[in-house]
Amino acid sequence: MSSVLSLIRLDLRDFAGYKSARSEALRGDVWLNANESAWANPADAEGRSRRYPDPQPPALRARLAQLYGVTPEQLLVGRGSDEAIDLLVRALCVPGQDAIVVTPPVFGMYAVCARLQGARIAEVPLVDGETGFAADLDAIREAALAQGAKLVFLCSPSNPAGSAIPLDAIAALARALEGKALVVVDEAYGEFADSASATTLLAAHANIAVLRTLSKAHALAAARIGVVIGDADLVAVLQRCQAPYPVPTPCADLALDGLSDAALAQTRERVALVRSERERLLPALQRSPGVRRVYPSQGNYLLARFDDAERAFRTLLAAGVVVRDQRAAPQLGDALRITVGSPSQNDRVIAALDAQEQAA
Repeated sequence: MSSVLSLIRLDLRDFAGYKSARSEALRGDVWLNANESAWANPADAEGRSRRYPDPQPPALRARLAQLYGVTPEQLLVGRGSDEAIDLLVRALCVPGQDAIVVTPPVFGMYAVCARLQGARIAEVPLVDGETGFAADLDAIREAALAQGAKLVFLCSPSNPAGSAIPLDAIAALARALEGKALVVVDEAYGEFADSASATTLLAAHANIAVLRTLSKAHALAAARIGVVIGDADLVAVLQRCQAPYPVPTPCADLALDGLSDAALAQTRERVALVRSERERLLPALQRSPGVRRVYPSQGNYLLARFDDAERAFRTLLAAGVVVRDQRAAPQLGDALRITVGSPSQNDRVIAALDAQEQAA
């Protein structure tokens, strides 16, 4: 048994999962095996949605694998990376027994999925230093070993802090936890970061998995297309645990079109613009009245602390600008997260905050 398969719940290692009508490649011109309608819906002129979709659309899976530099067998497509997080927790954590490690303040779905599965949650807070928030990798390693954690979630770039974790540090953590835990690197904002993807570590470390999504840089949030990338044996287990037909045909078609060469070229241009605007917006926010600190970011957002975060939030809202209130998150009782928008949208943010001082 491979070292990564030893991390799977014992009762799921030989779990076959649900065998759907599309699980096998059968040939025929009259399909009567799935109790589908013989006619298309009147709103579906081409009949694209009449039949159940392939559980893993081959063309989309192949295109995503090409995009991320892996093989199709290393990649599982699902309902955003949220589903991937849920699958990982369910497949690896025995309820009431196993644990995960998270690094607050961080994306909340790791803890939500753990709670739903009955897994314990070990928190290793990010360290707020002179250069921004940083993950304490030594403390993460010790917590994972002490708690017997099956999963360590590293959000890089971190949401909402914006900080990234060096690849050599991720590799060192994976080595230390080999055979003990899976290191999951959530790269939802990876397109906006300076560093290479942790997928470059997969060949050397079977206990690393990477999450990617089309929701952010690719502007396909409503399509709900995300992937988990990792050891092919792990991916096969996760697929057996996945609910049938996870990718609706219209979503798969849209995603495939959105990954065409022409679409990717435009996406790269927009990512470059966001990165440029991020660098413009950061000092502009720092100069705004009432702003105490703005953290450098590798994502498409900036985290800012305010003298009066409630007033800043209401001022922006009155100007028609909705930002993310982070005050309920650990260490962020005075903070708002601001997505980097278009140049004109960013100008509205600055103008609203500047007007706040004049109104005072």
